[in-house]
Amino acid sequence: MSAAPREDPRQDDPRVEEPKESAVGLPAIANSLRVVGRQAGARRGLRGLRDVNQAGGFDCPGCAWPEPERRHTAEFCENGAKAVAEETTQRAVPPEFFAAHPVADLAQRSGYWLGQQGRLTEPMYLAEGATHYTPISWEAAFDLVAEELTAADSPDEAVFYTSGRTSNEAAFLYQLFARRLGTNNLPDCSNMCHESSGSALTETLGVGKGSVVLDDLQQADLIIVAGQNPGTNHPRMLTALERAKRAGTAIMTVNPLPEAGMRRFKNPQSARGLVGGGTELTDLFLQIRVGGDLALFSALNRLLLQAAREGDDGAIDREFIDAHTHGFAEFAGGLLAADEAAFWAEVGTATGLSRERIEQALAMVRAADRIVVCWAMGLTQHRHAVPTIREVVNFLLLRGNVGRAGAGVCPVRGHSNVQGDRTMGIVERPAPAFLDALGAEFGFEPPREHGYDTVRAIQAMREGAVRVFFAMGGNFVSATPDTAVTEDAMRRCRLTVHVSTKLNRSHAVTGARALILPALGRTDRDLAADGSERFVTVEDSMGVVHASRGRAKPLSSQMRSEVDIVTGLAQRVFGADDPVPWQEFSADYDTIRERIERVVPGFAAFNARARRPGGFTLPHAPRDDRRFPTATGKANFTVNEMTAPQVPEGRLLLQTIRSHDQFNTTIYGLDDRYRGVHDGRRVVLVHPDDAAHLGLAEGSYTDLVSEWNDGVDRRAPHFKVVYYPTARGCAAAYYPETNVLVPLDSTAETSNTPTSKSIVVRFEADSGVTRPS
Repeated sequence: MSAAPREDPRQDDPRVEEPKESAVGLPAIANSLRVVGRQAGARRGLRGLRDVNQAGGFDCPGCAWPEPERRHTAEFCENGAKAVAEETTQRAVPPEFFAAHPVADLAQRSGYWLGQQGRLTEPMYLAEGATHYTPISWEAAFDLVAEELTAADSPDEAVFYTSGRTSNEAAFLYQLFARRLGTNNLPDCSNMCHESSGSALTETLGVGKGSVVLDDLQQADLIIVAGQNPGTNHPRMLTALERAKRAGTAIMTVNPLPEAGMRRFKNPQSARGLVGGGTELTDLFLQIRVGGDLALFSALNRLLLQAAREGDDGAIDREFIDAHTHGFAEFAGGLLAADEAAFWAEVGTATGLSRERIEQALAMVRAADRIVVCWAMGLTQHRHAVPTIREVVNFLLLRGNVGRAGAGVCPVRGHSNVQGDRTMGIVERPAPAFLDALGAEFGFEPPREHGYDTVRAIQAMREGAVRVFFAMGGNFVSATPDTAVTEDAMRRCRLTVHVSTKLNRSHAVTGARALILPALGRTDRDLAADGSERFVTVEDSMGVVHASRGRAKPLSSQMRSEVDIVTGLAQRVFGADDPVPWQEFSADYDTIRERIERVVPGFAAFNARARRPGGFTLPHAPRDDRRFPTATGKANFTVNEMTAPQVPEGRLLLQTIRSHDQFNTTIYGLDDRYRGVHDGRRVVLVHPDDAAHLGLAEGSYTDLVSEWNDGVDRRAPHFKVVYYPTARGCAAAYYPETNVLVPLDSTAETSNTPTSKSIVVRFEADSGVTRPS
């Protein structure tokens, strides 16, 4: 099974050179300005860069990394500049574009080509059996959606997906709309990334978010960055790590790939970074095998427990454990019970690390009083992701590293406001207390049955159980696993609706009927009917809520804010007599925030605090007062069976990754400068020794074929073999091109997150896919 070919993969012929040893510096500045000038023009683009991440400006449409209290005048990274350029672009996609390009043509185009066409400017409609999208009025579009929702046998035949870009105000109204309709089918992009973090942290600490704030990084003695590549995915994090390093913090990096940003950072905001040698960030690099993190933290924990058992009083924080935790005896007994030789043999196989190397890491741990562990998708997208993160929590609890300055858990969220969406109630399994508050505030009984997460939503569409698919942002078919299955599932819907800023693959893979609704972006000025400026709020990766105000003039008067889209649809579906004052919300966003204040804990005086420069930090019980709202009332140690992916002989374990010219499924360009890949994306990074063993010549082309227990042939054709110093037995390639290889039904235990970092692949002769006639 393979995805429908788009353009000719054989046209993708990347040029490869040696990977870089450092990140950012002058090339990042030059590339940022070049992209902004090309897309938005100098005046419009530079205004956007002036306002991005500033107290009176807008939140970057890219990642969710927080802003420091004292902000630089250029508080953005290269990828942030690309995100601003793409949104402030002067390129437009008017109705004439759709008249010239049938849907069948769009379906053959690459994601990069589609995104480069520009901003969507008018609502567009694809009628049943039609070959082209045609213009439609907003009123007719709302009528069409209402018609399909009303015709459904059950509200659960509708799915309401959300990407992280959505503001707090729009997200709150969106989930209110779905629940007023009668369903909890609210999948979101968290289901595909940090759901494993939320599951593990809720069970162990009682709060499914990180416990640290930005200042904690500078107060830490040791920061462990595991399964994360800040240099590409969260570049502004490098500045925070540099500040920590200069304050005396040690940094340990745990990753299968050596990444330039974690080697040496050339800060473009300083002379040292521009013309000097930059800052060497990593003190110890543990090049771990993909999926070996559970074994690594189990080994560290066992060594600490053994030291404590042998009378070393400084090995663990017994006072903290006795006062604030539950389950320590079971955890310690389980971890110490294994035979010594067998345990270390298993650790070596899972991690690819020697015991000596792990004891080097232990020495750094023992020398540190305060430790922060940061992680991202490298830990969350495995079958054993939730046990892995629980073991990370065990590691921190052992030495009292939760609930004090300079220590704690730091899951680094990807998309801006993906955490805020969850806070606002975008979740398929809502807490009863949230539903109680929502129902009391708006005078209705919300549905209590759990809804579909992202994977379950695709499964339901595949089964023909979904009539309407509605997406608030995102590029669903490219972001999700098992591309061919997902695309087939989408085509089984009666109506697919995408609220979008730019063209993407999801607009070409439709239900029987389809709508594209053009939305304002973060950079766009949002005006009320009376001409007054409106602002929204977002929540960053560390729980800080702040205002976001776009300044750019929208390219079209037909673009609507996400709030106006939700409220307009709600008025059409529920009518003028609905107890929810939808029209009032559209007229004045303050009225939305007043309702959020009464429904969502932590938002007291929301309107006043949202207007403060820098916003406000939400409460976090474990961090603020070492209070743990778990079932036991304490932080929970857990027993986690050590496991790692099993890879048969002749196969490698593939992880999907981003290139540096990419944010999630948005492709900014065809280069991955730091890894030395240029002018193409279809590459597979393989260790030279593994390549020799498998008979893969450097520069040759191969098909990637994933293997899972359902016997389906999932194939990604024509990937160039690149010799790369990855961990032995492992490989890496970019998504979304490799999402076709990820089985829909292969998910993490508990969280149901797709296992995009644990794909067993074999290599077959290049199948020579050509452009379809």
